[in-house]
Amino acid sequence: MRILSSVVSLSLLSLAVACDGTSGMTEPEPSGELPYECEDTFCVLSGEVLEDVTLTNDVDWLLRGGVFIGDDDNEVTLTVEPGTQIFGETSTRGMLVVRRGSKLMAEGTSDAPIVFTSSQEPGSRARGDWGGVVLNGRAPVNGCDTGVCESIGEGDTGVYGGDDEDDNSGVMKYVRIEYAGALISPDNELNGLGFQGVGRATTIDYVQVHMAKDDCVEFFGGTAEAKHILCTGTADDNLDWTDGWRGKLQFFIAQQYDDAGDNGIEADNNGEDNNSSPRSYPTLSNLTLIGVPGSDTSDIGALLREGTAAQINNMVVQGFGESCLDIDHDATFTQAENGDLTIQNSIFDCVTPFGTDAEDPMDVGDFVMTTNEGNLNTDPVLKNAFATGMDRDFAPSSGSPAATGASMPSGGFFDTVDYIGAMDPDADWTAGWTTADRN
Repeated sequence: MRILSSVVSLSLLSLAVACDGTSGMTEPEPSGELPYECEDTFCVLSGEVLEDVTLTNDVDWLLRGGVFIGDDDNEVTLTVEPGTQIFGETSTRGMLVVRRGSKLMAEGTSDAPIVFTSSQEPGSRARGDWGGVVLNGRAPVNGCDTGVCESIGEGDTGVYGGDDEDDNSGVMKYVRIEYAGALISPDNELNGLGFQGVGRATTIDYVQVHMAKDDCVEFFGGTAEAKHILCTGTADDNLDWTDGWRGKLQFFIAQQYDDAGDNGIEADNNGEDNNSSPRSYPTLSNLTLIGVPGSDTSDIGALLREGTAAQINNMVVQGFGESCLDIDHDATFTQAENGDLTIQNSIFDCVTPFGTDAEDPMDVGDFVMTTNEGNLNTDPVLKNAFATGMDRDFAPSSGSPAATGASMPSGGFFDTVDYIGAMDPDADWTAGWTTADRN
């Protein structure tokens, strides 16, 4: 069923009510109170969840206001069954926040993905209908002069950061997040999916964020590692990192729509101190960034700035209006000069491939095409990358320069492939569990 905000009239309090999915309101379970209340075929979560709870797929679930898992100290686990639908309430800016020390165990399947979506009816859904999903962890972040850094998340999403690179915030696998990114206040907007100080023991694989109003996915520091991420129809940046993210990412697709958008990647170290430590230094492989040719909202494919380092391999960037790639700020150019910012075996296809300002200490085009190795400025010849319906196809066509020529980063995280970009020519990892619905 679809839950409409106007028909949900349950209390804002997290009352002690159990739900069996069929009999409506029931008495509390003898074993203790549960932080949700139910009516017919839907149940409402609100406030703090301080005990382990499972969201079953036999009912629909509504996030009313901020739902916080854990107390930033004791471990609480929110388990979500495959095929479960969770709706963010529009009127209360519903959102899900997993606090430090707690876990979200959301492991769907390709046949039964877990879906976080708007409480509005299909046809009336829009970007920013609800808040989104945020995971907070105890992995390192930057931004302080001494000691262990901690930060406060945007939209009052809690404290994150610590000193545990192997921190574990749970599992997100075969998960869709749709129509998220609510505006909390001016210049304070939630992303579709936020990883704040999340550690590398967290499993993130097969996730689509669709029609987000702010950024699709943002890494605020931490060491989180992820594979198979699809961003579609994002109104702002698709992949954003800041505050010292040092994780890994493979198989990432960003596809902009023609009505809204910004950059494919917006990469920072720290805006207040470009050399803050630990420095952002992710390792990325097999990315496909698709802009909208001729659109005034499709800006830069990959904007690297504010002192970030990165190792980027096997990236396809196509169709962005300002440029395919640009580098800003002296601290970022220093990373390029000392070999801590590299871009290799990648293909660029924009009217302006590389943005260079007169005050830049080096020519960005020379850096990409001469200093680095294996890069091409040519059409990647993808099958149907500009289609925004389910006929989209990001794989290289036969004879495409992206079909071969990959060079893999070292380390055990990365799957060894020969193609450039995020899609195997012979296997579509987005098939069966993703969406293209505009509303």
